[in-house]
Amino acid sequence: MRADRIPAVVFDRPNPINGVTVEGPLQDPSYRSFVGLHPLPIRHGRTIGELAVQFREEAFPECELIVLPMEGWERGMWFDRTGLPWVLPSPNMPTLDTATVYAGMCLLEATNISEGRGTTRPFELFGAPWICGKDFAADLNALGLPGVYFREAYFQPTFHKYAGEICAGAQLHVVDRDCFLPFWTGVEIIRHTRARYSANFQWRPPPYEYDYGRMPIEVLIGGPVHALFPK
Repeated sequence: MRADRIPAVVFDRPNPINGVTVEGPLQDPSYRSFVGLHPLPIRHGRTIGELAVQFREEAFPECELIVLPMEGWERGMWFDRTGLPWVLPSPNMPTLDTATVYAGMCLLEATNISEGRGTTRPFELFGAPWICGKDFAADLNALGLPGVYFREAYFQPTFHKYAGEICAGAQLHVVDRDCFLPFWTGVEIIRHTRARYSANFQWRPPPYEYDYGRMPIEVLIGGPVHALFPK
């Protein structure tokens, strides 16, 4: 058998944050990167098997693909309804709570706001030494974002941004995950921080995830920064 004719076998698995909700803009094909190789919304609502079929149909039509289907999964299920054990897909994805917020809170990686790496609640805790936690949490709650409450918080990362420094900010508590929109929540957090702390806020410069030309925020949103964050 030729090496380029080896069949691909995919064992389908649940989308941990349900297979219904879709969020975020479709990636601009000219902004393909290591973290986005195919034009998809940020939160795509698909399973790994469904993505494999789509990629085969749209990009690799000659690929011999075999998808082993799941049993008992329904599109509206969250991972904790499947009865399966949670296995960390990444060291900074310790719980389903992390996965629930990640689609938007990962955008903070492209800023000088700590996304909570170096704490036990990455992507739920966020802030910086130059933020006033009390006012910050109050302002975010005043936005009326669906399904979420922001609690004033203080934390000291053990590594990554602001390692060893006291950061003030908030902890994001999802109070209704069925109406919570993580991507747009992350966008609104950045928009507010840029406006409230314009003298301190900065976009992270390249490189990011093997991309040396584009700003990290453009890599993450799959398009120009001004599309979501106008000057």
